[in-house]
Amino acid sequence: MKILSFTTGILLCGLLAVVPSACVSQKENSTAGADYLRYVDPYIGSGGHGHVFVGASVPLGMVQVGPQNIHKGWDWCSGYHYSDSVLIGFSHTHLSGTGCADLGDVLLMPYVGDVRTARGEQDNIKGACSTYYSHENEEVAPGYYSLLMDNGVRAELTATDRVAIHRYTYPEGTPRLLVNLKEGNGDRAFATALKRTDEYTVEGYRFSKGWSPQHKVFFVLKSDQPIESVAVFDDDAAVGSDSLSGEAVKGVLTFRNNPKKVQLKVALSSVSCANALANLKAEQPEWNFEKVRSDAEKRWNRMLSCVNVESGDERGKKIFYTSLYHMFIAPTLYADVNGEFRGHDDKIYKADYWTNYSTFSLWDTYRTLHPLLTIIQPQLVPDMVNSMLSIYDQQGKLPIWPLVGGETNQMPGYSAIPVIADAYLKGFRGFDPERALNYMAASATYDRQRGVPYVMEKGWIPCDKMPEATSIAMEYAVGDWGLAMMAQKMGKEDIYNTFWKRGHYYEQYFDKSINFIRPKMDDGSWRTPYDPFLSIHGWGDFCEGNGWHYTFFVPQHPEGLISLMGGDDRFASKLDSLFVAEGDMGEQASADISGLIGMYAHGNEPSHHVAYLYVYAGQQWKTAEKVSYIQHNFYTDRPDGIIGNEDCGQMSAWHVLSALGFYQVNPSHGVYVFGSPLFEKVTINLPEGKAFTIEAPAVSKDNKYIQSVRLNGESYPKSYITYEDVMKGGTLTFEMGNKPNKQFGAAPADRPRSY
Repeated sequence: MKILSFTTGILLCGLLAVVPSACVSQKENSTAGADYLRYVDPYIGSGGHGHVFVGASVPLGMVQVGPQNIHKGWDWCSGYHYSDSVLIGFSHTHLSGTGCADLGDVLLMPYVGDVRTARGEQDNIKGACSTYYSHENEEVAPGYYSLLMDNGVRAELTATDRVAIHRYTYPEGTPRLLVNLKEGNGDRAFATALKRTDEYTVEGYRFSKGWSPQHKVFFVLKSDQPIESVAVFDDDAAVGSDSLSGEAVKGVLTFRNNPKKVQLKVALSSVSCANALANLKAEQPEWNFEKVRSDAEKRWNRMLSCVNVESGDERGKKIFYTSLYHMFIAPTLYADVNGEFRGHDDKIYKADYWTNYSTFSLWDTYRTLHPLLTIIQPQLVPDMVNSMLSIYDQQGKLPIWPLVGGETNQMPGYSAIPVIADAYLKGFRGFDPERALNYMAASATYDRQRGVPYVMEKGWIPCDKMPEATSIAMEYAVGDWGLAMMAQKMGKEDIYNTFWKRGHYYEQYFDKSINFIRPKMDDGSWRTPYDPFLSIHGWGDFCEGNGWHYTFFVPQHPEGLISLMGGDDRFASKLDSLFVAEGDMGEQASADISGLIGMYAHGNEPSHHVAYLYVYAGQQWKTAEKVSYIQHNFYTDRPDGIIGNEDCGQMSAWHVLSALGFYQVNPSHGVYVFGSPLFEKVTINLPEGKAFTIEAPAVSKDNKYIQSVRLNGESYPKSYITYEDVMKGGTLTFEMGNKPNKQFGAAPADRPRSY
């Protein structure tokens, strides 16, 4: 295994014809010239259940080109798993860290010898168009991927936003290239086409159904070597040359004069082949693989420069910057150079004044990734909000889990609402707040949204009427709280009053007789019998969790939960019990429940705020203890170094934000609660040349407890800091020690509040 690094000292964005806002970071700063890519290991999370993408891309790029294994289930959701050794080609779209599979579009496989198209099977690829490979022959780095395959071909990949660049070095024999439009990664193609347009170019499309109800990919492929012939196949049956359409089109390109090196440009579009060609001409008019690779590396290095870590902990920096890298694989750019993209209604839209994105894993990322972006990459926030508002125009509600032109409707809640509310409450504009608020209120009262009519009628969702009812209702309350706060700030009292009440509906589920959140029946009675340990994936009362997890799922109002439990001491005692509780979750428990400390499950997102709840009860030192343990034990530098699904950057975002020493518990409220910083010094490079520095000179694995805090040299007794104070710039200093200072943050006046 070789991990490549970028050594040049110039931090400039790639000079592309159209540069999306993802490339525009903070102004030049004191860390310019630093090499952050040497700390990135893309293999981290590619084993275990991390499901991360491995391949070549630019930050938030539409094209993510990389190796593809035979899809064999859950651990191949990204198309690649570290345990595998059979390659079926290189595809141009991938998911990163998700728990469902899709994409894998436009699969290319270079080989030599006789024409063949069959994929083969995992235990038998003899005579097939597949190959074995070894990690010893791989090179992986941000913006670059290389593999010497056992079939003798060396493949190198790099990318711009919308164009993949392939460079193949062939061994002796007749060089071929299979263009496989049948195969994806867990989806099913229903319309495909391939056509040769000149001696250097083929174009086509792949339309498929999978996790996304439908997505359409058009492409143009240009070669730097003349194409002698294009044999076309209906699946594996030869049917002629040059052009074919059907459900499972494949084509084999044979190059004239048996060249040893072939370069390809593959441009994508959701709109048309003409748009794909325009993307190619705008972003890659020349043939210069090394320049494209260098530009991609520069863009990645610039993106990672938003946070500068100064520490002697080299392993810790490797885990940190790899996490930061994983945060910027998704969401993904979803628009052509002219701004056009295909909407969820199959109509063509145009982003005139914003950059359009898709692949929002919102149920996961609303918790940490989006609140973190408001600090470290704030220029992205208005574009992402506008993308969500555009999705409302396409489908009549804000996105749930949108994926390249389709709504998966995956996961409970309407998780775009807290993201938009958080942006507005932090002062972001660049989008129409009136439109946003109207769309939020309409989505929260949408009668075809799961359980919403019950919420409006009863104030709870009956567990005997639909699965996962309790999780759905608890998630809605989080969004409703943020919606209310935004309405209040905008002076919309009617909307505020309605959703302020709904934001408290978590109270409907709290059974004081047992101190647990408990599913409620249609007649208002509690579910009986009730086992808070039991988890039934897909059909139980909770989504990817159980009663223990959701008892603490009130991130929007921890003070209210503390009150329901009888005050600080009883709440803290109940929280203590979560971290030691042991019980049988049942045979049908969700595989996502991982990273267990008692019944705390760090491998799944509903637990991500829970370790920080002690702060609200005046016991900050317990938060420091738990957060430090999670950081040191559940994030490693190995292929299985992510304890659960990466989920489009959420698992990594938790690590990055927590490493700074704080965390935003309420997702629609700019208050960051102190935990335990990971490094001696971290500088966040802010807009307008500002910087916010976090110092913890004595921090170590043992010195995990905050003794005292200073802000800009002045004593700071609070156990939290506001978004406004961070964005002003300045210095936050933590004095750390190996024993708790139980008085720090204990006074009610020094604790965070939810409004």
